[in-house]
Amino acid sequence: MADDPRERRFTAMYDACRQRVWAYATARAGRQVADEIVSETFAVAWRRFDDVPDPALPWLLGVTRNLLLADHRARTRREASTAELRRWAEPEADVADRVAERLAVLRALATLPEDDREILLLVAWQGLAPRDAARVVGASPAAFRVRLHRARKRLARAVEADPPAPAIPILKEKLS
Repeated sequence: MADDPRERRFTAMYDACRQRVWAYATARAGRQVADEIVSETFAVAWRRFDDVPDPALPWLLGVTRNLLLADHRARTRREASTAELRRWAEPEADVADRVAERLAVLRALATLPEDDREILLLVAWQGLAPRDAARVVGASPAAFRVRLHRARKRLARAVEADPPAPAIPILKEKLS
């Protein structure tokens, strides 16, 4: 395979650009994220090698930038989902309302198909990025994001169909 001209050209491009792509990604997102983003960048470059212009560096940095933006959006969504689930799980000043809300969400979650529950729990409870959760369920990241969006919509509809009962009427009944 080392004699394959395409592979040699790719290797030459990789050797010439990898360090600068990594430096760009590291400056924008830190070392942990940079390693993954650089790997993804060159995977995209390999898949679309015929589209890579000469010089390749600007194109590679554009791909890296897009991947960094997508990663940032995914992290933001994941953090928001995780914060929402934690909000349901953590006690607050009005514990009775929180318990009722949490029970409503758990009841709604139980009505969903197993696939939806798994997807929602991988992202919101386990804290996996959609890209990582996609690997767990054996789906492409794009397909997983669609399935996650649909599962979230179904969960929201299920919660709306069976909203949490307010704690206040229970107190009023006991006081009467």
